[in-house]
Amino acid sequence: MKQLERMNKDERYLKHAEAVLEGSTCLRRKYGAVIVSNDEIVSTGYNGSPRGEENCCDLGYCEREALNIPKGERYELCRSVHAEQNAVISAARREMIGGTLYIVGKEVATGGYASPAPCTICRRMLVNAGIERVVGKDKDGNIIEIDIHGYR
Repeated sequence: MKQLERMNKDERYLKHAEAVLEGSTCLRRKYGAVIVSNDEIVSTGYNGSPRGEENCCDLGYCEREALNIPKGERYELCRSVHAEQNAVISAARREMIGGTLYIVGKEVATGGYASPAPCTICRRMLVNAGIERVVGKDKDGNIIEIDIHGYR
């Protein structure tokens, strides 16, 4: 009997994160995040407006895009809660301590992978939540580990 080749855990959980990003309501970049602890999925999150508020995809425009604001700037103008933030607020801290966050982002315009590096605010939240590792796909689709424990 021929043995089937299984994908490794990082690949498997990144596939979950890539599936989760399909729920995103952002018109610029779609992100999906999965928090895993002790080889169990603890929570997931995607970027989108807070519950009960209008989404950019429903409004038909992105405020930051309309103002040509570069990635990483003027987050106060963005309607979305980040994927990492949504994953963290959907789990208890005791479940996240020592865990791994898997994150995948895609550019809406091109369908290509977007940088998986958490913003400064998300990085701080992940550290406080007890997350030990962050694994993502870089712009070429390669699996990378992102250091969140060094101050930026």
